[in-house]
Order: sequence, then C-alpha cells, then structure tokens
Amino acid sequence: MTAARIEHVVTSGTFSLDGGTWDVDNNVWIVGDEEEVIVIDAAHDAEAIAAAVGDRRLRAIVCTHGHDDHIDGAPALADATGAPILIHLDDRLLWNHTHPDRNPDGYLSDMRRITVAGTELTVLHTPGHTPGAISLYARELGTVFTGDTLFAGGPGATGRSYSDFPTIIRSIRDRLLVLPPETVVRTGHGESTTIGTEAPHLEEWIGRSNRGRRGSR
Repeated sequence: MTAARIEHVVTSGTFSLDGGTWDVDNNVWIVGDEEEVIVIDAAHDAEAIAAAVGDRRLRAIVCTHGHDDHIDGAPALADATGAPILIHLDDRLLWNHTHPDRNPDGYLSDMRRITVAGTELTVLHTPGHTPGAISLYARELGTVFTGDTLFAGGPGATGRSYSDFPTIIRSIRDRLLVLPPETVVRTGHGESTTIGTEAPHLEEWIGRSNRGRRGSR
C-alpha cells in the first residue's frame, strides 16, 4: 500500500487573458508523504503553498498548463524551495506572457513518469484548453489531476486564444474517459468528480455550443 497522499489547498487571485481579468479560486494539489512532495499548479499564493509543504522536500512544481492563474506563484515557490518548475513545451508562449524573465526548469512530454513517495504519476498530454495542457494520472491513488481540461460537468473553456474545442473533446475522449470509471478527477477549479460520472455526457458536450462555457477558467 502506497504511503503517498493527496493534500488540497485553495488559493485566490485573478486570471487574465485577451484583455479581460476575472477573480478565480484555484485548486492546488500536493502529492507525497512526510518526506517529499510535488505541487501541481502553484497558483497565486506561494507563501500559503510553501506553508502547506512545510519542511518536506519539494521535488517538483508541475504546471498543468500555462495560464497565469496556474503559474503565477511558481517562481517564488521555486526560489523558496529550490524545486524545478516543469511545464509542457507547447505552453512556453503562455509561460512567457506571465514570466518573460524566468524560464521553466524543464519540459514535460506525453507519458513521462514522475515519481514521488514511491508513487508514479503519468503525464497525459491533453491539449485543447491550451496547446500544452497536461493531466497527471496516478493509478495507485485512483486519481487524475486534469487542470482545466475536464471539470465536474464538462470540458474547460476554449473560447480564448490558444484554445480549440474539437481538440479538448478529443483529449477528453481519448486520454481521460478511457481511464477506470472510478478514477477521481481532481480539477483546477471547483469540485472533484469521477470519470464514470462524466463519461456518459460526452455526446452532450459535443452537441452543445461552446459559446460562453466556463468563460473565466
């Protein structure tokens, strides 16, 4: 039985893109044990995230995508802990919008494995919300961290720059809904859900207009 556990911190700030700014609450996920952890999406408040990590070794700061509300706290957290910042190369342009003077420390690729506290997480490239959006599947923990690709109730927004609705639907259909139905979906905003809860609604999502869907996320 794995010793790794999942911890949850909610931080608040803003999301800005295409000339608009919205207030948002973000889910920050910490995966690990008493010795070492990773942080998934260092959003807004590096001090609060560092406090949740405590004196444990932070092995990596993993970004599910490059929107500013998911990466704005990453450099400060990295500076405080020495942890590397990892993001998919296809979101480098979005990263540069927020942090033009700071490079990520490494780039994620599809099917890369990240191991923490004896638990393996697999990177799934799930573009659509952004070109480099990724999800992290932890089979041993029965969970997938989807960022803003899949929420309780449907896909993330695709109405802004660098996004595409058919692409996000393919990502969800081909990479996420094939996971075991009991898999818990831990999202970038809002409540968690399961693959089994969301899978029956795929055709409904395809049939909907994308206009106005989750416009602030």
